[in-house]
Amino acid sequence: MRNHISGQLAMKYTFTKEERLCNKRLIDGLFHNGSSFLCYPYKVSWMPVPAGKVPAQVVFAVPKKRYKHAVDRNLLKRRTREAYRLHKQQFLYDFLMENDKHIALSLVYVGTEIAAYDFIEKKMLKLFVQLCQQIAK
Repeated sequence: MRNHISGQLAMKYTFTKEERLCNKRLIDGLFHNGSSFLCYPYKVSWMPVPAGKVPAQVVFAVPKKRYKHAVDRNLLKRRTREAYRLHKQQFLYDFLMENDKHIALSLVYVGTEIAAYDFIEKKMLKLFVQLCQQIAK
């Protein structure tokens, strides 16, 4: 029984390959035809997609123009992925499954400084609330 419960929790907080947005045509369509809004330090682009295995597919980006060192870009992407992974189920997936919607999502870090994880996590929660409001419209 213990493995069953821990298995359920592990499923809830994972970030699988199916959840990553890798399709180049879908990514291009997302940036050209998708809706977007700014929730500093992120620019969020999203668009509805046909039903798939997961409610949301996401791509994370940190521009090379602002952060010249790959170490800094990777750090910001890692912090963003972690905040997304821990809160997606509660704040995004539950909403999408209730409304039977599927989306493609991009999170581009546009902040000027390397933010601490606490700040990124707080902004990620705010971002989820704004995204759910946009999807509900």
